[in-house]
Amino acid sequence: MPRPRGHYWASLIVLTAATGATAEDATRRAERLEPLNLSASEGFSITRYEIDAGRYYRWRIQSDGLEEYKLLAPELFRESWIDQVVIEDKEVKPYGLHAVEFDDEGEIDIWFIPQRPGEYRFFVEGLDTQGFRGVFVVR
Repeated sequence: MPRPRGHYWASLIVLTAATGATAEDATRRAERLEPLNLSASEGFSITRYEIDAGRYYRWRIQSDGLEEYKLLAPELFRESWIDQVVIEDKEVKPYGLHAVEFDDEGEIDIWFIPQRPGEYRFFVEGLDTQGFRGVFVVR
């Protein structure tokens, strides 16, 4: 015998209210990491980040535009939930991420939640021996 339609909606409202009161959305407010600057003359502005698994972060990457930079962090991206990538106020909701590339000056924001502790390297392809390498330490 089918349930009355009103019973379904009342149950849904109670369930929504109960979960909203007890569970906080992890993507509500991202912790902003110190921006990573890519400089042809200096390499990376920062080479080590220490972060926590399960927390929501925004990582801003800024390029001086003097070189073409392909920034890779394959292990970190594979072990993280990538919420979005923002380029010039345009959002991309990726299923996964391997790298971001700069052809000109600009910035890219990556919003993510690392899932597993470990050490994850990030680097610019072909320039890692010239100061373009670093590590994320996820606790």
